[in-house]
Amino acid sequence: MVKIGVIGAGHLGKIHLRLLKEISTVELVGFFDHHPDHAALVAKDLNLKAFDSAEELIDQCDAVDIVTPTLAHFEYAVKALRKSKHIFIEKPVTHTVNDAKKLVSLVHEAGVKAQVGHVERFNPAFLAARDYLNQPMFIETHRLAEFNPRGTDVSVVHDLMIHDIDIVLSVVRSPVKKISASGVAVISDTPDIANARIEFDNGCVANLTSSRMSLKNMRKSRFFQRDAYISVDFLKKKTEVVRLKNLVGDAGPLDITIDLGQNKGSKIIYFDQPKIEESNAIKMELELFAQSILEDKPTVVPIEEGHLALHVAHQVMEKLNSSLNVFA
Repeated sequence: MVKIGVIGAGHLGKIHLRLLKEISTVELVGFFDHHPDHAALVAKDLNLKAFDSAEELIDQCDAVDIVTPTLAHFEYAVKALRKSKHIFIEKPVTHTVNDAKKLVSLVHEAGVKAQVGHVERFNPAFLAARDYLNQPMFIETHRLAEFNPRGTDVSVVHDLMIHDIDIVLSVVRSPVKKISASGVAVISDTPDIANARIEFDNGCVANLTSSRMSLKNMRKSRFFQRDAYISVDFLKKKTEVVRLKNLVGDAGPLDITIDLGQNKGSKIIYFDQPKIEESNAIKMELELFAQSILEDKPTVVPIEEGHLALHVAHQVMEKLNSSLNVFA
């Protein structure tokens, strides 16, 4: 069993608390929230112990789940790491790239497990697509959300686009060569809609669009690679795959083929809809975090990858800043 405590009992924090109670390999010690009145209500509602301080909670745990606003991530992570506690930390890993870099060093120094909560890695639709993804050379993502005042304290890049930045980086696995971006701050002080083009050393190009000013929600990614197209709907949890294979012999009566011309033969089109295994993405990432501790193996989303996603997100913001002078 892994003794885990949660820091932060807001909307997402309460979800983490409920799910941790269901994981057989976890002993949920309790939680800390810096609003005492709110903490008392959560403690009563979930029948959990609310600690009076983060330090007191950390002392009682093997690992800490940090689900606070981003600005407080670094502070609580440092407190836990200085006591050699494992950490699970929500995305984005920290507010600044420099703080993320410091955490990478502290994690190595403490010799503990650290996992970043990039939950879309565990979306059932993306998990179903993983076996089909093989060196995509063009990626297009749209993450559109209806306006919600919660979360407008950070830009749409750090709030929404960072999910797709992490997904793209996990698939491409090539150094970033060039980034360009444009966006608009409509009602908040930071961009509410943004588009970024990320070019990689291996030739892959990713075009990412995120908005929190849309009339409907959308979370879709499309991956184009040699002889295949994969569409992932993160919201509806649906995956579609179109594959091309060389036609050998004669086509069947129901086969769909493409004549390549110039005596290059034909290809047959296959349409696949991989089976989507129902699962709770947040619960899965927390289960795997506990498993990495118990089995002493690497975390599925290590701190280095959280740092890289944040670094790319900040590069996107720098391009937005220089092109639109958003923060002048």
